[in-house]
Amino acid sequence: MHTAELTPAVLAELRRPRRYPAVSVLLPTHRSEPDKTQDPVRLRNLIAEAKNRLHADEALSRADRLDVVGQLDLALREVDLVHAEDGLVIFAAPGEHQVWSLPRTVPARVVFSETFLTRNLVSAYTASAPHWVLTVAADRVALFGGTGARLAEHTAGGFPLDHVGPDWDVERKERIGDVPSTFRDEETRRFLREADTALGAVLDADPRPLYVLGEAAALSLLGEVGTAVKRAAAQVPRGGLGHAAPAVVVEAARPTVEQQARQAVAELHRRLDQSLGVRALASGMDEVWQNVTEGRVAVLAVEENYWERVKVTDNHLVPAPDGEPDVREDMVDEIVERALDTGATVQFVPAGELAAHGRIAAALRY
Repeated sequence: MHTAELTPAVLAELRRPRRYPAVSVLLPTHRSEPDKTQDPVRLRNLIAEAKNRLHADEALSRADRLDVVGQLDLALREVDLVHAEDGLVIFAAPGEHQVWSLPRTVPARVVFSETFLTRNLVSAYTASAPHWVLTVAADRVALFGGTGARLAEHTAGGFPLDHVGPDWDVERKERIGDVPSTFRDEETRRFLREADTALGAVLDADPRPLYVLGEAAALSLLGEVGTAVKRAAAQVPRGGLGHAAPAVVVEAARPTVEQQARQAVAELHRRLDQSLGVRALASGMDEVWQNVTEGRVAVLAVEENYWERVKVTDNHLVPAPDGEPDVREDMVDEIVERALDTGATVQFVPAGELAAHGRIAAALRY
């Protein structure tokens, strides 16, 4: 299974054109019995469908056909359904394959194109509320990337930064009163200035809400010597995290992250109410789809795990029952991807938050 973190750069790479056929195999997976026992059978059936289509495509060269079949076999061996989440995505093209496990359901599909079907990964990334957590101590500054309840240490862009000194265990000694605060020391100022510069580069490349944790003196000095930390959504005075494991850091940051999430939902409702007041609000699947295809959506709001099977009739979306032809299985994800492509902000909210708007709504640019 793919262990790389979903980032805008990773998504951009996945969305670039490939040599035909770029095959996408999507399977909704299950975390528990009894549905979990059927996942291997469903997966083998989808892989068999993809292979049959490859063998039946007379436009493909024998070399490309065998290459992609081999890539699908390699991908299948990497799948770990024992630890499955809610969705599985397999990409295969000449010379490459990838396997992604997503905490978001996907429709069962096999798609052949010149690009991979990435909208489900885009939606999973957006719904996971990606954020950064910076822990600040006199001898170490570490950065963690958060998605949902996950947190993993970021080990690129110069992070983590360590300030090595003689007999260096400042946090412990300060806790027991052995040494005065080092946050007035010029070397510490220089160290935190370097950390702030590295942080700025990361935020420029991958903007996310930032939460900064450290004792009050560290936060104060970091604010004095740098500018990147001023972009933080919140600062949390909490010491003892200089060498903390991700599990400890995520628990320390959780109350603040959850509070910010609640505030973001409240702010979203205010934005939607304002748009309604000036007749610049679209509600419901069909109305939002009409506006997103015209590039008019500024802010798109979607309930978590909302999906709807629809078909296009007379240029409008209508619900489609099982088994009906020409059905769009993932219209919500199509809308999300189109909104992102046209520069809109996409925000996912808990189920029920948009009940008055048909579970999906958009504030319009005009």
